[in-house]
Amino acid sequence: MPVLNEERHLRSSVRHILDQDYPGELEVVIALGPSEDRTDEIAAELAAEDDRVQTVPNPTGRTPAGLNAAIAASRHPVVVRVDGHGMLSPDYIATAVRLLHETGAANVGGIMHAEGENDWERAVAAAMTSKIGVGNAAFHTGGTAGEAETVYLGVFRREVLEQQGGYNEEFIRAQDWELNFRIRQAGGLIWFSPELLVSYRPRPSVRALAKQYRNYGRWRHVVARYHSGSINPRYLAPPVALLAIAAGTVVGAVLTPWGLIVPGGYLAAIVLGSLPAGRGLPPGARARIPLALATMHLSWGWGFLTSPRKLARKVIASRREPVTTYRRD
Repeated sequence: MPVLNEERHLRSSVRHILDQDYPGELEVVIALGPSEDRTDEIAAELAAEDDRVQTVPNPTGRTPAGLNAAIAASRHPVVVRVDGHGMLSPDYIATAVRLLHETGAANVGGIMHAEGENDWERAVAAAMTSKIGVGNAAFHTGGTAGEAETVYLGVFRREVLEQQGGYNEEFIRAQDWELNFRIRQAGGLIWFSPELLVSYRPRPSVRALAKQYRNYGRWRHVVARYHSGSINPRYLAPPVALLAIAAGTVVGAVLTPWGLIVPGGYLAAIVLGSLPAGRGLPPGARARIPLALATMHLSWGWGFLTSPRKLARKVIASRREPVTTYRRD
């Protein structure tokens, strides 16, 4: 579990692990980044309360470095990745271990089930679990079990992680995709199952959500340059929408009001799209869904368009060739 500034959810997240309905041994290894809140203090309390919990330092604060440090300090043959704001369902680990055996997969994962605790977070959760918000990504919106390119978080066979050399630490974001790409290239199976559910707590503000999705877009462009065959229309939709809205706004302001049809049409689309996404939510949450959608789309698009080539060159220079010694059961 790599953590940074997770005082709000860390204790609950760890409790959801320790309370798993799983007959085998469990250990929790928390990689501590340089937090500015009470995360380190809470982690120390958790370790003092239960000897199954331990901490390791992650001075860079980067997720892949924290993951590698935590994996190195762990000892069991199955490695479960968890985030500090993710809550595992009660049978998550037992189900994942069963699926590893049944499918012979190298890595299994399931649904990132966003749940909010206030109106803004509920709005973001609705946007993150709707097709107008994230397209047809199965780990957001659900789907049938089967082979996948990548999965949310992941439950791995340790031998696979060790053979592939762990996470590439140059991938500050999208490190899951890059590792799963190497596993697939080496002949390993990545398996998605809706049986696996992780409750996810969305970012608590517009600014935090915008930063999150800007980084998503920035690193998706890095991935596209790293592996040219990985791009699809779903990834191009946000940058195309942002360019069209910007162009329409300029044309509407300078040349003709007809140009405003494009930004107006986008606004109408997200308002209408928010209606089914917000079904069953309180009025305050429903009213915020269009803002959440626009923040996600436009921040992702901006990150994609402004992603520097030098970042991709640095990542490409760190490319690791897949190790093909792994065999499925």
